[in-house]
Amino acid sequence: MSALKNKTLLVASLLVPTPVLAHNVKTSGNVAATFHIEPNHNPRAGESSLAWFALTKQGGELISLDRCECQLRVISNQATIAQPPLKAIKAEQYQGIPGAEVVFPKAGVYQLEISGKPKAGEEFSEFKLAYDVTVQAGQTAASPAIQEPSSNQNFAIPSYMIPGIIMSALTLAGLTWVVKRSLKK
Repeated sequence: MSALKNKTLLVASLLVPTPVLAHNVKTSGNVAATFHIEPNHNPRAGESSLAWFALTKQGGELISLDRCECQLRVISNQATIAQPPLKAIKAEQYQGIPGAEVVFPKAGVYQLEISGKPKAGEEFSEFKLAYDVTVQAGQTAASPAIQEPSSNQNFAIPSYMIPGIIMSALTLAGLTWVVKRSLKK
């Protein structure tokens, strides 16, 4: 019976989904860009979000900001609403990549468009890549409120994790039922 229980627990651990960080990868010519925006691809209106782009040449060589004349545009309804300055940042395992603080004025769908060309002596294609960003309701950009830290703040689960949590719970319930049923025999 314990062998069945061990096998069931092994199967359960393989079936339970685990959360992963979302990164969007796109290519243009011989340049690829891995895009991420904090917090957890879930920016809120009126709140600062850090957008970063890990640029690589074909073959995986990192293109740091000091090697690229890069620009970032924030687009809403096909119009540029901001051009935040890019700065060299460190994110995850990447060093010196283009990043920018972005504050979206209201909830909705925006595009972040990064474009660039090589500085003198560098060899990679000019590129232009656009990423859709869905911004959730938050504070208004005109009057951001400062929240005092509280020991009674509620824990919020990101909405993209809810289906995985539900599937995990159903899988565990089903496996528990199978184990209990097999132990009765």
